[in-house]
Amino acid sequence: MLDVRRAKTVVLAVLASLLALALVFYAEEALAAAKEGIRVFGVIVLPSLFPFFVLSEVLLGLGVVHFMGVIFEPLMRPVFNVPGVGAFALSMGLAAGYPMDAVITTKFRRKKLCTRIEAERLLAFTNTADPLFIFGAVAVGMFGRPALGPLLAIAHYLSSFTLGFFFRFYGCEETPTEETPPTYKGMLRRAFAALLRGRAEDGRPLGQLLGEAVRESVATLFTIGGFIVFFSVLVRLLSAIGLLDFLASPAARVLGLCGLSSSLVPAFFQGLLEIDLGTAAG
Repeated sequence: MLDVRRAKTVVLAVLASLLALALVFYAEEALAAAKEGIRVFGVIVLPSLFPFFVLSEVLLGLGVVHFMGVIFEPLMRPVFNVPGVGAFALSMGLAAGYPMDAVITTKFRRKKLCTRIEAERLLAFTNTADPLFIFGAVAVGMFGRPALGPLLAIAHYLSSFTLGFFFRFYGCEETPTEETPPTYKGMLRRAFAALLRGRAEDGRPLGQLLGEAVRESVATLFTIGGFIVFFSVLVRLLSAIGLLDFLASPAARVLGLCGLSSSLVPAFFQGLLEIDLGTAAG
């Protein structure tokens, strides 16, 4: 075990050193890729996600998520075996797309609104694209066929919900749950009680809540932006040294089996590492 760990450390050190050398020898390509990554982040990712990040934090602090948890528990628990607050992650994920659901699920775990297993089940079906992306960027921008939007949306969301249904059984042997029939009696009263309790537990004044929501959202978004820029540079360097050309032929065959053009190979590799880069390249 120790030898494997040492070998892994050596391999990672060598790869990082080679990447640093590639940055030196292909500085011009790396700079252009970094600018492209910053453009994708600044023009597409930041304006589309920032309002939702702030709003999700404010709604969580005001207790609205706790309210939704009670209202949607009779639906989310029997169908997906997750707490009712999962409906909030699902709705915000549908509205904003990737990676809104992951951010919200992380907040749920920090506030102990769900268990680890429930968070993993939640991520299985809430990690979706938003409708604007499907109808605009994919149907119109990529395929040039607006009429294809509804079909793509149905296939995308139906597959996600189907996966979520099957994942309801994931981890049951580790954390068995008692199946209790949903109770609707006094639901609205309990929902408002949960809202007030959630607000009292948070306790931050609205100004402080909004300020911290903006600060945390900016920090999270710039982390995402850092990954976008890094992977943009990484893909460009791999292309410059010829590694992507070596992998292009088998990748083109795979895309051909799916009825896609071989010209999408660069976008395919970028999408494997970072979905926003793949979308922009496509």
